[in-house]
Amino acid sequence: MKRIDLKIGFQCNNACRFCVQGDKRKKYPNKSSEEIKKILKKESLNHQGVVFTGGEPTIRKGLIDWVKYAKQLGYKIIQIQSNGRLFSYKSFCEKLINAGVNEFSPAIHGSKAEIHDWLTRVPGSFKQVVKGIENLKSLNQYVLTNTVITKTNYKDLPELARLLVGLKVDQFQFAFMHINQIITSDKRLIDEIIPRHLDVEPYVKKGLQIGIDAEIIVMTEAIPYCFMKGYEKYIAEEQIPDTSVFDHDIELADYSLYRKTQGKVKGPNCQKCKYNHVCEGPWKEYPKLFGWEEFRSIFRK
Repeated sequence: MKRIDLKIGFQCNNACRFCVQGDKRKKYPNKSSEEIKKILKKESLNHQGVVFTGGEPTIRKGLIDWVKYAKQLGYKIIQIQSNGRLFSYKSFCEKLINAGVNEFSPAIHGSKAEIHDWLTRVPGSFKQVVKGIENLKSLNQYVLTNTVITKTNYKDLPELARLLVGLKVDQFQFAFMHINQIITSDKRLIDEIIPRHLDVEPYVKKGLQIGIDAEIIVMTEAIPYCFMKGYEKYIAEEQIPDTSVFDHDIELADYSLYRKTQGKVKGPNCQKCKYNHVCEGPWKEYPKLFGWEEFRSIFRK
């Protein structure tokens, strides 16, 4: 199923330390209702799904109207990618469902408030997103969570997986952080927030296994194959639908192609690896900071 990833604006009621959007909330205005509807109409001709994202889409007053319009145009999958805070209001969830939303993707970055709230810089945000997941599951909705892996939370991933299993989510994903320009220009932030792939590896696998044992769909994103031995089939890049991305003033018709040719890079040993034909490598910012020493070739038999 082909889908569009529609960034309707970069304003947000969180201020996540790791946010890949960096300072876009200060630089770019929100898309207008007319712009959003124009994109929805045009892309409905050859896309069957839409993800409303940002920024934080739930703080836009026109969201319900845009969801209704997407449903009217015939989109089969309508997903809201969110920090999950406003899902803590059950009546708001019901309005979104009635308008046509059939997938919810809240972000949760720790198994407890101490971790999650530090990363989002909003006290109480953990309590809200957990309540939001509970609300959505009580309404029989499909919930797929995303967790950005940082230096602060990677050891907590197994506990987070246990929490998500207990909340009965349908799917969870651990995504290695995509480093923005603000972080790369600040050594303190680099040391504070960016984990190393080798350190993360065992905790990601433990977290995935907890979900696997509970028969939940699990994935990772932006973790190369050389850190996923035994868990290769849970790498999301092989399963992400064909996606067109509508950013502030840029349209990426093929997000997979962008990742492979501009977003990510291969290292000196990658050509020797048996997964070279499918592995995309890490986000390009990572080896610029830390080099290629961690990355190992998995040799062909």
